[in-house]
Amino acid sequence: MPVIDITNDPEALTLTVTAEFAASVDRVWDAYSNPRQLERFWGPPGWPATFTSFDHRPGGFAQYHMTSPHGEKSSGRWEFLTIEAPHRFEALDSFVDDAGEPLDGFPAMRMTYDFTETDGGTRMVCVSHFDSVEALQQVVEMGVIEGTRQAMGQLDAVLHDLREYAQGKGTRLEYLDDTHVRITRLVNGPRELVWRAHLDPELTKQWMTGPDGWVMTEATPSDTVGQHYRTSWAPVGDTEGEPFGFEGDVLLIDAPRRAVTTEMMIGTEGPSTLNDLSLYEEDGATLITLLIEYPDKDTRDMILATGMIDGMEAGYDRLERTVLVP
Repeated sequence: MPVIDITNDPEALTLTVTAEFAASVDRVWDAYSNPRQLERFWGPPGWPATFTSFDHRPGGFAQYHMTSPHGEKSSGRWEFLTIEAPHRFEALDSFVDDAGEPLDGFPAMRMTYDFTETDGGTRMVCVSHFDSVEALQQVVEMGVIEGTRQAMGQLDAVLHDLREYAQGKGTRLEYLDDTHVRITRLVNGPRELVWRAHLDPELTKQWMTGPDGWVMTEATPSDTVGQHYRTSWAPVGDTEGEPFGFEGDVLLIDAPRRAVTTEMMIGTEGPSTLNDLSLYEEDGATLITLLIEYPDKDTRDMILATGMIDGMEAGYDRLERTVLVP
């Protein structure tokens, strides 16, 4: 994790975040001054950011919103006060409504970002200044410390060439906390086709077939919020096992970028998981990221112990070989 320290200082009315990155100052600056790159890490997992405007100059404004898996939005606005590329910028950060107007009852903060060269790359220090202890405490109680730590944990993937960062490393599992995991896999193919491969029944049947000796018997995905989906498998030949499947509801669609669904095993009473799928393309390759929220730690451990990650790797390998072939 790049964050090495977060200090909450009520006497100075500041919150200071210190992080280190194995990348040059220029590269880190690019990540903070390009809205398309900011979108990949500014929101914590499950709350990705979308920047709708970005006027990167003193006196300019940037506006963004973060969207939860259930479609709730939290919007913010930066007013750039000073910019000293590539080492420093200062901005006023405010909570705003859909029209970009500051929200009553929510504190604004003045942020200063400093980027300095180190032997291994770059040190970043962000100091947020508040008008009162109450304003600082309000932001802390909203979860900004853990949210910042998790958000910046995504920055390493942004700072490096995507193929260099993920190609050949297979399906990777990260434990974020007791109820959240993040699964990533780079596949060689355009995002549009990877998106269709997840939502087109004919394409789904070509790669999401399950382990050897199993066949997909039902594939009814959906790309419409509020609709239901089902996928089922059954053993063939001498393969042992009982048919099984999953079903759920579509909560959010942002094609071809993000799809959020619930999921539970068919024939059970639950509880369900929340599956948050996102796709990012760079240089003809697509990074698949699946953020899963479990109801509790025991359910998380039980499901992951079934060999799910190995099964997903087999599926992604089949996706590259059957659907994404040039």
